[in-house]
Amino acid sequence: MFRAVTHRFHFAEFTVEGDQKVLLRHGVPHPLTPKVFDTLLILVENAGRIVAKDELMNQLWPDTFVEEGNLTFNIQQLRRSLGDDARQPRFIETVSRRGYRFIAPVEKLLSEKQTTIADAGNTAGNVDQRVLVTARGESALAAEHEQTVITGARLRNIPLLAAAVVVVFGAVGGWFIWSRSKRPQPSVNKLMLAVLPFQNLTGDPSQEYFSDGLTEEMITQLGNLDPQHLGVIARTSVMHYKNRQERLDQIGQELGVQYVLEGSVRRESDKVRITAQLIQIKDQTQLWSREYDRELSRLLLLQDEIAQEVVDEIRPTLVDTQKRPDTIRPPSLSPSQYEAYDLYLKGEYFFNKRTIEGFEQAIDYFQQAAAKDPTYGRAYAGIADCYALMGGYSGQPQTEFMQKARAAALHALQIDESLPEAHTALALIVQNYDWDWQTSEREFRRAIELNPNYATAHHWYAEHLTWLGRFDEALRESERARQLDPLSLIIAADNGAILYFSRQYDRSIAQFLAVREMDPNFPRAYMIEAAYEQKGSFADALANLEKLQTFGDANWTLAELSYCYGRSGQQAQAQRILEKLLELDRHHQIEPAPILVAYLGLGNKDKAFVYLEKAYAQHSNILTTLKVDPRMDALRDDVRFQDLLHRVHLSD
Repeated sequence: MFRAVTHRFHFAEFTVEGDQKVLLRHGVPHPLTPKVFDTLLILVENAGRIVAKDELMNQLWPDTFVEEGNLTFNIQQLRRSLGDDARQPRFIETVSRRGYRFIAPVEKLLSEKQTTIADAGNTAGNVDQRVLVTARGESALAAEHEQTVITGARLRNIPLLAAAVVVVFGAVGGWFIWSRSKRPQPSVNKLMLAVLPFQNLTGDPSQEYFSDGLTEEMITQLGNLDPQHLGVIARTSVMHYKNRQERLDQIGQELGVQYVLEGSVRRESDKVRITAQLIQIKDQTQLWSREYDRELSRLLLLQDEIAQEVVDEIRPTLVDTQKRPDTIRPPSLSPSQYEAYDLYLKGEYFFNKRTIEGFEQAIDYFQQAAAKDPTYGRAYAGIADCYALMGGYSGQPQTEFMQKARAAALHALQIDESLPEAHTALALIVQNYDWDWQTSEREFRRAIELNPNYATAHHWYAEHLTWLGRFDEALRESERARQLDPLSLIIAADNGAILYFSRQYDRSIAQFLAVREMDPNFPRAYMIEAAYEQKGSFADALANLEKLQTFGDANWTLAELSYCYGRSGQQAQAQRILEKLLELDRHHQIEPAPILVAYLGLGNKDKAFVYLEKAYAQHSNILTTLKVDPRMDALRDDVRFQDLLHRVHLSD
């Protein structure tokens, strides 16, 4: 008899299935990324013992140099998934300057799988005899400690058991609407490729921006070569795999791609060595592998060279095999141009952090790049992107930000009209600040025409269509953005927002829940409370808002709480919270939109119109939602509202 023993661990409401890499919460699969799961497994296996940081990193990344920040990120994600608090830990204790210790009581469970030699010889014995993990109710959880034995005499029940498991997993899988169960499906005529993050082999963490920048440049180069037949996954999604070791078949499934390009970069003084290999996912065949040694001044030429070779390898399998037109290869860079490009890569690194501090650092680097090379249009496009988003992320009046954004975007287009990033930034500016919907649509379409693989253009254009009430078009555009950036949380969350504004509240709630499964603390997903409110599920809305208070925007969280209390008939609580907002506004003027929302919840139309006018004067982003926001429904019959719709060019 052959006997295999698999280790399982149980603590609190969680069960860790070590061999299947599954974390169950109350018997239901709870999603973790592979590296975060591995971190949990190591800690649980060593429960009660301090696991040193070096020991953890050596086990998680045995053949790769990574920064300690990667381990810190894993621990943060794990705590979020477990609902743990670093200040008052229930599960994971940080031991200062040493490592981490799993402090909850852990019970090791053993499951046995048995098969006889005779069974192995017959047809039934060849069935893969695995203990199947299902979503169980409380009665089934009581039997979790039992040993499971599947013998040859019981194998006839396997088809029935398998069918039951399929049904159960079908129910459990419903929450994974966006990222997992709804896999990206490439179009019939378009192949999909992912450029995995190039590894930084310099040994210097300060050079991460360089390897990240090379990754992004390769994405751009490949995306522009044959956009009608070759789709390239956006940066946000591929960076999900940075310093991680997922299997290529898993990556292919998660991203919906047939090919991956992976490589490394080693930079020394004025030299750079880049290795790259193109792999076909279906059989993991290496189509080609190259190593390049170049002067740094010829980096753009090198990127173009690699991109051209990749497409030459893939092209024979494309539906349209016409010879691609010759492209003009970029020239070598002068010293000042190379310095500008290097500064631009640093700016992009900080821009992609999507924080106020990141935007400020990015602007500084983009400005330095423009000073080094005043003809470098992408540097000005970067400045425009930063300022165009600053108002929304900071909650500050947009006037100053938008004027700077506009000047930078127009200057970028004056230098180079073919920059899709500049057209997209300009589209956002004229939409949010000027309410010039025709120009905005024209600029979005131009950006997509220039680069059909630019996920951000599709994403922001989907929002644009939403504000105009063109929901079917918006959802199609959102789907295009998702195919190009399947792991982007903001694209997934904004898909939920489109469903909310189109009054599809149940679908919206399901979508937001799917995003929160990927990141429980992603603020945009907590817009779910608005959908709960419109359904009249005020208890669910308040429960979500209570969680949001720990990491959301304070003013907006207060506003949403006041609105929810007001709508649910709890006027006294709503009024108390409104007074807090008014007090904050008296001491330090805040954006009028949160106070407007609080008054809407209380049903005070006259005060709501006072703050709508203030929002109009400050060109607040909330004005773009006037036509579709369900919270505004109580005002729609008022002549003052119709006048405001006319002034922002949203009247029918």
